[in-house]
Amino acid sequence: MQFQPFDDSYLQRLRAGDFRTQENFVAYFTELIQLKLRSRSLPPDLIEDVRQETFSRVLIALKTEGGIRQPDRLGAFVNSICNNVFREYLRRSSRDAPLDEESDESIPDRSVDVLSIMISKQNEEKVRQILADMPEKDRRLIVEIFLKERDKAEVCREMGVNRDYLRVLLHRAKKSFRSIYLKSLEAGAGGTNG
Repeated sequence: MQFQPFDDSYLQRLRAGDFRTQENFVAYFTELIQLKLRSRSLPPDLIEDVRQETFSRVLIALKTEGGIRQPDRLGAFVNSICNNVFREYLRRSSRDAPLDEESDESIPDRSVDVLSIMISKQNEEKVRQILADMPEKDRRLIVEIFLKERDKAEVCREMGVNRDYLRVLLHRAKKSFRSIYLKSLEAGAGGTNG
């Protein structure tokens, strides 16, 4: 499966009812929703009900003023809507089922959330790409302090700097990361055709 980047123009095309964009959106998230729900061993008709209700709510939110403000968070938004719809189904079915008929099958498997995992992997890949584009010294600081969570005193000793100067270097490294991240967003927005 190829990950889909989302930007303002993609959301605008969705809101405007562009057929190709809607087709792309539904195909992309159908696959993810089905993976997520199949991992819980749900019957196909329930998966389809949750999928349709999820899309219905997402499309309503798209057309609501201020409904979706961050295009890059669209995947997480769809995932949370899907989770909510699924929980509502569980509550509804637990109210309808007699107590003696309850079984372990009605309890969702929280150990596997495929959509969240895929979104997380997509974000990790984005961070790796940004780190690869950073100057070596900045990249090393970001990796050591934030990813490896190493002690700042150790990093200071290795780099031969004091804590105050490390703070300056970290500020520069974060600024470099932010700059490359924003450029990648602009490049993605400019190069997305749907």
